[in-house]
Amino acid sequence: MTQELLPPKVGSNEISDTHTMSYDLSRRERQIIDILYANGKATAAEVQNALPEPPSYSAVRAMLRILEEKGHVRHEQDGPRYVYLPTVGRDNAKRSALHHMLKTFFDGSAEQAISALLDESSQKLSDAELDRLARLIDQARNTGA
Repeated sequence: MTQELLPPKVGSNEISDTHTMSYDLSRRERQIIDILYANGKATAAEVQNALPEPPSYSAVRAMLRILEEKGHVRHEQDGPRYVYLPTVGRDNAKRSALHHMLKTFFDGSAEQAISALLDESSQKLSDAELDRLARLIDQARNTGA
């Protein structure tokens, strides 16, 4: 049984590596989170400028407040403005997203996921990349992973 942990409590100033992102985000909220991960941090104006077909500035501020209430985002004051940051560390968010993708689309099978990736990109992978993948597989085999 897999247990999904909740994001940190609202108001927490710590980036958590022990929490996973939950999947209760709208498309627009996901876009905002993606912008914050890509930039590390951003003001509401910077988020608005990075969004496709951006909503009004006040709508972006409202969405950032909602994301903060949900525990996905925190802010720091930088003079007169707020700078927003994700509350979940990037590496942990990647692991959580990958776990969710494996569970949702590949029945939890890393083999099926890797096979799908190789089918899509095998013509694009260099010999060096294929050698590195082979070494990673050998490493996993030797460590019993």
